[in-house]
Amino acid sequence: MDPLRSWLFAPGNHARKVEKVFTIGADAVILDLEDAVALEQKAATRATVVAALKGRPGRASRGYIRINSSDTDFCYGDLQEIIGPWLDGIVLPKVESASQLQMIDWLVCQIERERGMAVGTLDILPIIETGRGVAAISEIAGAGSRIKRVSFGAGDFTNDMGMVWTPGESELSHARSVIALASRVAGLEAPIDTVFIDLADSEHLEQSAQTALALGFRGKLCIHPAQVAPVNAVFTPDENEVARALKYVEAFAAAEAEGSASIQVDGYFVDYPIYEKAQRTLQLMAAIEAKSS
Repeated sequence: MDPLRSWLFAPGNHARKVEKVFTIGADAVILDLEDAVALEQKAATRATVVAALKGRPGRASRGYIRINSSDTDFCYGDLQEIIGPWLDGIVLPKVESASQLQMIDWLVCQIERERGMAVGTLDILPIIETGRGVAAISEIAGAGSRIKRVSFGAGDFTNDMGMVWTPGESELSHARSVIALASRVAGLEAPIDTVFIDLADSEHLEQSAQTALALGFRGKLCIHPAQVAPVNAVFTPDENEVARALKYVEAFAAAEAEGSASIQVDGYFVDYPIYEKAQRTLQLMAAIEAKSS
């Protein structure tokens, strides 16, 4: 299990931010070639982000690059220039169909072969960020591609849908729910939640992350270094949760050994689903602790 709670964006053409982004404590760093880079700088920025990843072979954060969407003039060039052993994965924006994802997967396969890399080495993280993408999420999640998880992008989604993106984000509930459900049905890992764009509103940032966690997400995209610590905290089980999970696991294992599969622990009903959830909590915490040691 590789806990990927925080995914921090940095504009690929901003040298100071690229230098700093690997020191923040994010589980994954996304160097951006898309929205954060002006059209006239996109091609030149490819070499910059590759150099940044090559220069940090022992980095603690996983290194991703967000390429331009498949309907642009930049997508193929992005893939040709960024793929290599220095890269952990590609973030693919504005995914709206299974065929679109399969095409990119096929292209990445060919370039991996050309570069002497094992096919399937690189992760691809699709961003679902349009009405069409949300409507097709079941087909995208079940496309039979290499993807391990999907992510949600509320900025483009609310713009596409003509929605008002409010601090409480109740308008995102349906999209989040269907993304989480489709991920589970397809056997993917838990999805990654949208960015939160009000950098001055730490209260609603935490609420946004808590809501995503409750709906089945296990990480969140971040756009500022100050967002990483609170996002990591939300997606990390706290001491009470870990202690409760350990108590459930120990008590249930003892009861099961005596032939019982439903017990009460501190007044709380514990059966197989609760036991399995507690096991996952302990496994997640162990993975987080191993990563930070």
